[in-house]
Amino acid sequence: MNEYIPAVHRTMYFIGVTTKKSSIMKVFPLWADHLNLDAEIKGFDFEPHANPELYREAVQFIKNDPLSLGALVTTHKIDLLKASRDMFTNLGQYAELLGEISSISKQGDNLWGHAKDPITSGLSLEAIVDGGYWQNTHADLYLLGAGGSSLALTLYLINKRKTNGDTPDKILISNRSEARLTEMKKIHAAVGTGGINFEYYLCPTPEENDLLVTKLKPGSMIVNATGLGKDRPGSPLTDKVIFPENGIIWDFNYRGNLVFLEQARNQADGRSLKVEDGWVYFIHGWTRVVAEVFHIDIPTSGQDFDILSNLASSTRL
Repeated sequence: MNEYIPAVHRTMYFIGVTTKKSSIMKVFPLWADHLNLDAEIKGFDFEPHANPELYREAVQFIKNDPLSLGALVTTHKIDLLKASRDMFTNLGQYAELLGEISSISKQGDNLWGHAKDPITSGLSLEAIVDGGYWQNTHADLYLLGAGGSSLALTLYLINKRKTNGDTPDKILISNRSEARLTEMKKIHAAVGTGGINFEYYLCPTPEENDLLVTKLKPGSMIVNATGLGKDRPGSPLTDKVIFPENGIIWDFNYRGNLVFLEQARNQADGRSLKVEDGWVYFIHGWTRVVAEVFHIDIPTSGQDFDILSNLASSTRL
């Protein structure tokens, strides 16, 4: 059970599943000191798809407690907003569109909810992929999982495509259940795809995901956006999968039993793969929400951002 004790210092919260295991518990004090925030961080843990009243209790506490300034939300982004939407004075554009929030902040007496993933996933992607990559390689993007983080990345790429930015021509998305695929199709239809060809696949088993991998062009990117390896054990692929030659393999997770990442690293030399974990996503995700909660400017690149990134990296074993 989470204890809701009035904060005696400026406090930011982390609403997740296993928050004590997150690197942010070591990173935040370093950032707070560097940024002169005079603040601390605390975690609230819930089982996935928890009772809506539990989410409401947490949001109500943050809203009413003067020194509780806001929170970053993972895993519970959709469920929390469904349970407590009436408590928010304002929602950002992406929060309205996606029906989820990853950031809770205050502006005076107003409680704000923002969905930051379309921004942070895009910043992370650009840090991994070289400029002009998709145009030069004509490679595909395969997203394993149709949840919020996967949808957010597609929205970033759709917006980029509409401004003539470099994006994949084809994006494949697979999911174990139909509901999330249907929801993604509806959102894509509402916003328009900008000319990107989306293919949606119902794949209840890892073997079916393996089969889609065989259809990818050389150089294609495969993203594990399922949460498998972090919140739940396992991988969306089997050990028999053959990754595309010269591919980029990206796991949104950076901690846990990272089976997907291990599968890719085992083939990295033989298939000339570039393998990335979720650390860069972690940095961008947290810095965007910290900036929102404390109403400060944190750049997304350059010397000041590099200092924060280096401070975070100093905590990794």
